Amino acid sequence: MFALALFASALAMAQSSKEVSWSYTTKKIADKTYEVHMTAVIGGDFHLYAQDAGGDGPIPTSFAFTKNPLSVLDGKVKEQGQMVKKFESAWNHNVNYYEKTVDFIQVVKLKSAVKTSLTGKVSFMVCNDHECLPPADVDIKVNIGG
Repeated sequence: MFALALFASALAMAQSSKEVSWSYTTKKIADKTYEVHMTAVIGGDFHLYAQDAGGDGPIPTSFAFTKNPLSVLDGKVKEQGQMVKKFESAWNHNVNYYEKTVDFIQVVKLKSAVKTSLTGKVSFMVCNDHECLPPADVDIKVNIGG
């Protein structure tokens, strides 16, 4: 019975991550300084909540990066996309989210001219007008430098 519950839980988690596909790219913006773009493409009629989802209820998108002695994060993750601010009756207040696509950007400074990577996890939740899927965590790994 426990194995069945575990399988159902894993299946539910997989559903949420199936609605969002993540891609990672880097762009050199200065000497030893890079923008890491974490782009979410959101499927169907689902939407992905912003880092500031607005009030209690929806799980905001969040990033947790693994400490790397070769680099330092410069500022917080920024969002680029068409943010929707809308009242959702499920939460009984205004929320902030993205439909179709959003680009999250983290600036990373390398301590020296080396090749390394930015690793971590992105946590997120998607909903549509009828349902919310369970929150999901997706691993991040993108090469920078060199």
